[in-house]
Amino acid sequence: MTAPATGLTDPKAMTTSSLPLSLGRLNHVALVVADLASATATWRDTLGATVSEPQALPEHGVTVVFIDLPNTRLELLEPLGDGSPVSRFLETHKGGGMHHVCLEVEDVRVARDELIARGARVLGDGEPRTGAHGNPVIFLHPADLHGTLLELEEVRPS
Repeated sequence: MTAPATGLTDPKAMTTSSLPLSLGRLNHVALVVADLASATATWRDTLGATVSEPQALPEHGVTVVFIDLPNTRLELLEPLGDGSPVSRFLETHKGGGMHHVCLEVEDVRVARDELIARGARVLGDGEPRTGAHGNPVIFLHPADLHGTLLELEEVRPS
């Protein structure tokens, strides 16, 4: 018989920082696509998913479509304009792919300040911007999170 796993796979062995950052649920996983209309049609017509109407977000340089799933959402991202961050992503990932993961927090500014105190870097000027759901969001540098771009979205309990 093998010994039980230890470390992060063993919930009893998991630890948290002394700072009170509280991560919430998975809000969405974002996928960059080269052709939003085609990708939307695939998810809707081939996979039978419920999809939103496209929404242009000039402040973020993207057009988005959300796909509703029973336990979360997927966000399809298409570049909006030449300076779009996802245009650069498509240059290195020709077919598109996973761009970021979004987790919910109760107060994005408090989360930002706590994460900076822990050594994480916030992208941009560090100030929250309004995301696709009308809520404040920030992005954390992927180099600080083992290659994963993380978005934190403020979602207050209702």
